[in-house]
Amino acid sequence: MESQDLRMFKQVAELQSISKAAEKLGYGQPNVSQRMKGLEDELGVKLFTRNNRGITLTKEGSTLLEYTHQIILLMEEAKSFVNPRKWKETLTIGAPQTIAAVKIPQLLSAFLKEHQSIEVKARTSDRQKLQEMLSYGELDGAFISGTYNRSQFESVYSYTEKPVLISPKHHPLRKQHGQTLIVNSDTNCLYRKKVLDFSKDSNFYEPAILELDSLESILQAVHDGLGISIVPADVVHSRKELQALQSKELPETMNVDFIIKQRKQQPQSIKKFIRFLQR
Repeated sequence: MESQDLRMFKQVAELQSISKAAEKLGYGQPNVSQRMKGLEDELGVKLFTRNNRGITLTKEGSTLLEYTHQIILLMEEAKSFVNPRKWKETLTIGAPQTIAAVKIPQLLSAFLKEHQSIEVKARTSDRQKLQEMLSYGELDGAFISGTYNRSQFESVYSYTEKPVLISPKHHPLRKQHGQTLIVNSDTNCLYRKKVLDFSKDSNFYEPAILELDSLESILQAVHDGLGISIVPADVVHSRKELQALQSKELPETMNVDFIIKQRKQQPQSIKKFIRFLQR
């Protein structure tokens, strides 16, 4: 078995599609199909069950995938230990925008002071996409607000954050018609749900909904007097420009988990990050 065949196999297995794996790797589909057929011939077993919806792993394929994760992990670690100046350890962390705005920079800044040799990347997306990226190996770990797939991922660290209602100065919380709620356009965003629940509990009458696709645009819209929203307390306390707004901490707390993919071996970089979080 060649390492490149195993890398191809990993992509095919995780994407459950030869065509998607070929596109992601930059190969032609026939090339990937031929390499996977060659791998099956070499091992003498079927690795995939093919159907109209794509492919799934056989029992033997699942076993090989576990070993593939370990082999690729050991190869990457070997390069970084043999020549750390050329091959740095890498760590890729995912988070939604609300967490990435303040919490992630604070954590990574402190982590990198202790582990300067690790190359760290942060990626932002919604909860569902983060889990897909983690499943496909594009992330080493992710901060998640709300539910996640517990059969595939495990939480290794958690903390709570306080939601804060923000509104322009001298802005009345009108229960009559005319209140504008500023929310994230991602329908799975927990802070969007928090705003809508707050409106319902406060008996707002037919509030207008303004959907925006980023935390920055939401904050700017509130700052410009367009309406009210709810964001993490860390965001409000860390930004001077938000001191011009009215803010009120809500009584509830929101739980955030740092999740990783369940597997026998984890990269050294994520082990170091987990130990850092758990201290």
